[in-house]
Amino acid sequence: MGRYFHSEVHIQSPWHQVLAAFWQRYPNPYSGHVLTEDVLYREVTPSNHLLSRRLLTKTNRLPGWAERVFPAHLSRAVYVLEDSIVDPDTNTLTTKTWNLNHNTLMTVVERCLFEEDRSRPSWTRLRREAWICSAVYGLARPIQEFGLARFKSNQAKAMRGLEFALSRIQTEVAPHLHGNQGVSSEKPLPPHHRPRPHPPRNLPSSTMGGRGIPSTLVAIGWHVKREFLVSG
Repeated sequence: MGRYFHSEVHIQSPWHQVLAAFWQRYPNPYSGHVLTEDVLYREVTPSNHLLSRRLLTKTNRLPGWAERVFPAHLSRAVYVLEDSIVDPDTNTLTTKTWNLNHNTLMTVVERCLFEEDRSRPSWTRLRREAWICSAVYGLARPIQEFGLARFKSNQAKAMRGLEFALSRIQTEVAPHLHGNQGVSSEKPLPPHHRPRPHPPRNLPSSTMGGRGIPSTLVAIGWHVKREFLVSG
C-alpha cells in the first residue's frame, strides 16, 4: 500500500521572496546530498504561467542491511525530475518531483504547494505531500519505512536550505532600503495594475555542474508535453 506523508508549514516571508529563494536554494550548507541541478525545459505560457522542468542528481546511500541484500554495483545516484508551475496571478508555486531510476526498489513522488497566506500576506504557506512505495517482494514494508524516514530527514534539510537562501536574499535587499520604510505615501495599485513578478532570467543550463548525466535523461525534458507538467 505504500506510505503517505503530509505537512503544512508557515514561512514568515512574503511569497515573492520564497519564490526567489526556491530558485536559488542550491547549493547551500544543507544540500550535500544534492549533486547536480539542471534546467531541461522552461516556458512562459500565453496565460503568464512559468513552466519548468529540472533534473536533479542526489546521493542514494542505502542502509547497512540493504547493502547486504542488493547488488554492490547498484547505482548510488538517483535522478529526480522536478516539474513546476508558477502562477503570478494567484501567487502560487506548484511542484511535483519523482525519481527516474531505482523504481523497483522505491518510488517517491512529492507534491508541494507554495501559496501566499491570504490572512497574512507577508507569510507563505507550504503544503507538502509525498507517496512512497516499493515493489520488492518480501521487503517492501522495511524499504518503505526507510524511505519515509529518509524523506523526513531530507525535507528538514530542504527547509533549512530554503531558510538559508531566504536569509541571503533578505540580506541583499536590506542595504537598498533607506529612511522610514514603515509608512508609504503611495496608494496601493488595484489588482489588475499590480506588476507581475518576472520569471528568473539568465539562468545557466546547469547551476551545479551536470556532467556525467545520461543523455537519455536530459532528452526527457525536451519532449515533455505542456499538460504533463505537475499533472496526475
